[in-house]
Amino acid sequence: MATNTERRSAAPDVRGLLNKVPEVTVWFWVIKILCTTVGESFADWINMTLGVGLISTSLIFTAVLVAALGWQLRTRRYVPFVYWLTVVVLSVTGTLYTDILTDSQGVPLAVSSGVFALVLAAVFGIWYARERTLSIHSIVTRPRELFYWLAVLVTFALGTATGDWTLELTGWPPGVSVLLPLGLIASIVLAWRLGAGTVLSFWLAYILTRPLGANLGDWLASPGGDGGLGLGTAATSVVFLAAILATVLHLGRSRADVIETHGRTRAAGASDPARERIMLGYYVVVALATAALLIWAHQRPHAAAAASEEGDAAGSSSAPLTPDQVTSSFPAAEVAKFRTVTADTLARLGSGDQAGATARIADLEKAWDDDQSSLRPKNQQAWTLLDGQIDQVLKALRASKPDRATEVEALDTLLTSLG
Repeated sequence: MATNTERRSAAPDVRGLLNKVPEVTVWFWVIKILCTTVGESFADWINMTLGVGLISTSLIFTAVLVAALGWQLRTRRYVPFVYWLTVVVLSVTGTLYTDILTDSQGVPLAVSSGVFALVLAAVFGIWYARERTLSIHSIVTRPRELFYWLAVLVTFALGTATGDWTLELTGWPPGVSVLLPLGLIASIVLAWRLGAGTVLSFWLAYILTRPLGANLGDWLASPGGDGGLGLGTAATSVVFLAAILATVLHLGRSRADVIETHGRTRAAGASDPARERIMLGYYVVVALATAALLIWAHQRPHAAAAASEEGDAAGSSSAPLTPDQVTSSFPAAEVAKFRTVTADTLARLGSGDQAGATARIADLEKAWDDDQSSLRPKNQQAWTLLDGQIDQVLKALRASKPDRATEVEALDTLLTSLG
């Protein structure tokens, strides 16, 4: 997909720069998806696997982003390594900002998705009002470049929020979750081929590559018991960073994605306003069909619900498990780890630190998910019981309006089961 440009010449403040962004070719979309996958897996690896913590990781990558963006702004032409380094860092940073709202501040994903959508609309509105174009084929002035990078950052945050919200609504496993953004991107390519506005099509696809890359990263990194391939976040990050580096080196040598314009925009491509209006209707139909699919998926029993029902059935057919029966089948070190995180969360809640408690319980969620493939086969009934109790704890702590009594009760119940 390549974007057409506007019909007016560049603004009076053009500095005579070559275009600061790459041509939109197949290589552009390949490397963009690679970058978004790294954004998901690398952020999780630093934050959770290495135990740096969400806030500390966010501060580190904000500083790295300032440095990378400063380097990009100082260049006077498109340099593949600098440009894509900035995109990778923006991908990680946008993911972390959304995670802060969700995990630390307890903001519902529906709310953060709506807020980021409004922010992106405002960025595009101001950008167009000032520059009269949203085309990336005309990034030849400093204001346009700043608008462009701000829009990219918000698209990463929006894509993260909407992607996670979709998973929350549907309960789809990682492999299945890849199909929705992939199908939507295919529908955008079809619309573009049939005459849809190229600038609109570009930015819609750009947003959707974020959930596609994130879901792809989850699928590769998640344990096999969760429907993933079990590569882990570290291996996934290394593989995709290597693929990005190889692609960037190829583009640096071949210059296959360089827009050779100097101080001006490219000639406008032919467009058919009537056909563009028809394809706008097509996009509305696709959006309504997607909403209907999500509503249908949300109303169906999710995996967690099925596990809960399985646990209820098991409980009805046998006596309730004692704490010793629950934990005896699992490694003592793992049980102690779960118990420590749960107790820390309860202590933070008792001291009035709701944000700290919400952030700390994310460590339990990560540890439990990582150990699922090894723990579940040891004792299906005990695993199902603990899984349901952990779900209740997460639901209570991440509620839009947390109730302290409900949170404490859920944590106490889990601690009791953990002995």
